[in-house]
Amino acid sequence: MTDTPDLARIAAALERISPPPPPAADPLAHPAYVWREGVLVATRAFRPLALDLLTGIEAQKAQVLANTRRLADGLPAHDVLLWGARGTGKSSLVKSAVGALQGEGKGIALIEVAPDALPTLPHLFDLIAPLDRAFALFVDDLGFEEGSAGPRTLRSLLEGGAEARPDNARLHVTANRRHIVSREHGEAERAINTRDVMDDKLALADRFGLSVGFHNVDQPTYVAMVEAYATELGLPFDPADAIAWATGRGGRSGRVAWHYVVELAGREGRKV
Repeated sequence: MTDTPDLARIAAALERISPPPPPAADPLAHPAYVWREGVLVATRAFRPLALDLLTGIEAQKAQVLANTRRLADGLPAHDVLLWGARGTGKSSLVKSAVGALQGEGKGIALIEVAPDALPTLPHLFDLIAPLDRAFALFVDDLGFEEGSAGPRTLRSLLEGGAEARPDNARLHVTANRRHIVSREHGEAERAINTRDVMDDKLALADRFGLSVGFHNVDQPTYVAMVEAYATELGLPFDPADAIAWATGRGGRSGRVAWHYVVELAGREGRKV
């Protein structure tokens, strides 16, 4: 019992020195936010790439932009799953679509939500539901381990739950796997019906009204990506050097193309 006052003093001291929660930003005043510690925090800078610079994903651009435009216009829109190979433009496309619509004067903002913050989304829904603004809720690089509670939480948010998202908000989720939930090694071999295993894995992905796949790019597409970036920034480039850069990194993707352009800009003493 004699330790209780000391523990109370220690707890009080820790509370005093702990950083305060970030100040909440005006949800109508900024182009993009981060959902952090239960409050909306305005991003320091929101500079998405122009849609025209995203090369080799024309079909994906058309689908995502059309759906996000409907969201911004207050029309029925889908939650979106962007899945596939790493570095192929999934995250960039979400941000670029929102930026393009903002450039048209549309009332829409991006809210980035960390995957581990999904359980707090009902609180965010309460904050933004009454607002006369659309919100693209951006969850990047989502993946769940087998047996975690995350898939149940996400299913509830997408469809049928008591706290389903409001009409002015739609989830835009990127993942490396279409089924989002990782597969346990040997799982299909142990199952009585392997089709049932895959159907169960895809059940979560099927809750998204729009599922958009991204795939590894071939060499001409990769070079075209580099050329688009280099032309926009006024940088000279040698296709053979660009290919050698990709070879040294073990693959071709939009991310590798951008990293090469950053390298070019550094060589030329230019800012990007």
